[in-house]
Amino acid sequence: MDPKIALITGASRGLGRNTALQLAAQGVDLVLTYRSQREEAQSLLAEVQALGRRAVILPLDIAKTDSIPAFVVELRQQLREVWDAEQFDFLVNNAGIGIHQAFAETTPEQFDELMRIHLKGPYFLTQALLPLISDGGRIVNLSTGLTRFALPGYSAYAAMKGGIEVLTRYLAKELGPRGIAVNAVAPGAIETDFGGGLVRDVADVNRFVASQTALGRVGVPDDIGPVIASLLAPAGRWINAQRIEASGGMFV
Repeated sequence: MDPKIALITGASRGLGRNTALQLAAQGVDLVLTYRSQREEAQSLLAEVQALGRRAVILPLDIAKTDSIPAFVVELRQQLREVWDAEQFDFLVNNAGIGIHQAFAETTPEQFDELMRIHLKGPYFLTQALLPLISDGGRIVNLSTGLTRFALPGYSAYAAMKGGIEVLTRYLAKELGPRGIAVNAVAPGAIETDFGGGLVRDVADVNRFVASQTALGRVGVPDDIGPVIASLLAPAGRWINAQRIEASGGMFV
C-alpha cells in the first residue's frame, strides 16, 4: 500500500514542525511549506528523511493569495516526480503569526495582515487544493483556545480563528460527499516562538498561564502535534466537523 501524503503549511517551526515529525513517525510522507525559514525547513526535511519518509519542502507565503496558483503547479510537479501521484491525502492549515495588540489600538494594517494569513489564505489555498486532495482525505485547521476564552490583546487574531472554526464546519458539510473529514484543533498557550515567544520567554506570562490551567503547566509542541496526527490516523476517521481544544484545561 502506498504511504499517505500530508501537506503542512508553516512547517519549519513550532507546531507545524512537531506535527510533521509525529506524522513521519506514523509512516506518513510529507510536503512541508515554509515562508522564509529555509534553513529550518531543510533541517526538518533531514529529520523526516532520517525517519525513513519521503518529503519535499516548498516555499509558500499564505498571505499572498495571488501566489497560490504557481504553488499548486509546483506541488503537482513534486507529487508526480517524488511519488508518481496526482493527489495527496491530508492538509494541515497551520501557518500563522501572532499579533498582541489592544482592541483600541489595533490598526487596519494589523487586522488585514491577520486576515490574510489566518482566514483568507487558508480559505483560498484549500479551495485551490481541492482537486489534489484524495477522496476520503482529511483536513485539519489550526484554531486557538482564544475563541472560547478571551484575553485582552487578541481580539483580531481570535476573530480570524473564529472564522476558521465556522469555515471548518462548512467544509465538513460541503466536502462530506467526497468522504473528506474536516476538523479544527484549538491549542491553548504553547511554549514556542509564536508571538515573539511571549508565553515561552516571559516568566510572568508563563506563570499566569500555568496558574489558569487545570493541569498546572503551559503547553509544549509535543502536546499538540500528536493531537493533529491522531485526527489523521485511521482511528480518527469518524471525527468530523469538530473543534477539538488541546489546552490542558485552560480557564475551566
